Amino acid sequence: MRFRAKIVDLACLNHFSRVINTIAKLAKTCTLRLTVSKLYFILADKVANGGVSLWCELCQGNFFDEFQMEGVAAEHNEIYLELVPENLSRALKTAQSAKAVKIKLTNKHCPCLRVAVELPSISSSSRIVTHDIPVGVIPRRLWNDFREPSVPDFDVSIYLPVLKTMKSVVERMKNLSNSIVIEANLSGEMNLKIETDLVSVTTHFKDLGNPPWASEDGCQSSAQDRDLESMAEARIDIKKLQQLLAGQQVNPTKALCNIVSKRIVHFILLHEDVSLQYFIPALA
Repeated sequence: MRFRAKIVDLACLNHFSRVINTIAKLAKTCTLRLTVSKLYFILADKVANGGVSLWCELCQGNFFDEFQMEGVAAEHNEIYLELVPENLSRALKTAQSAKAVKIKLTNKHCPCLRVAVELPSISSSSRIVTHDIPVGVIPRRLWNDFREPSVPDFDVSIYLPVLKTMKSVVERMKNLSNSIVIEANLSGEMNLKIETDLVSVTTHFKDLGNPPWASEDGCQSSAQDRDLESMAEARIDIKKLQQLLAGQQVNPTKALCNIVSKRIVHFILLHEDVSLQYFIPALA
């Protein structure tokens, strides 16, 4: 099992760093899945137990100048590692003006991801700062726990408003209640609502647009028979939503959310070379 990679391009490095920062804000520990062409960051809390889950996918070719890996076996050419993303995020903070960053899987006293940051220096020799980040190697028999979550058969799918706007609305509401209701319809309308014994606050968004989803057999999901005006809603933990919006550093080109009434809200943030899915279960 071997893995080594190198980033030389500063723009790629900073972009990679922003992705890791976003993940560190959303997950205390996560699984890093390495394949020949992609990296995945996975948080597979069981949504049924009220946990959020996260699936973030990067094409390695868009970030790394060199990327070599040998998986556990020829027919299972993948590596699954458990790590604390905050540690990786910290290591990359030292790399903001680096000439190069090398990441390598090592095993000195325990398995580690070694992040070697080559910093520019005045003399001809360069300075190298090394961070060893402990990782756990996840055995092959547990890999099935980390499959891509299936997109639920949603009632409504809608593009999100500007995330900064949404973030400031949610931050104000968070002082009033622990939960928030997200509701949307197929006419491009979305409301964020808070209802407590003392106060009821609603923010309305219009003309957001609804993504054109089509399934394999050419017809849409259960959403297609819905009345366009009728709202699908889910009440979720406001802190989990705020965490997603506050941690967001990827600046997606598209952001949308799928609502399965009273069950789950599924967020998808898309950038040219990163996709992030985040599932927040509904509160009873």
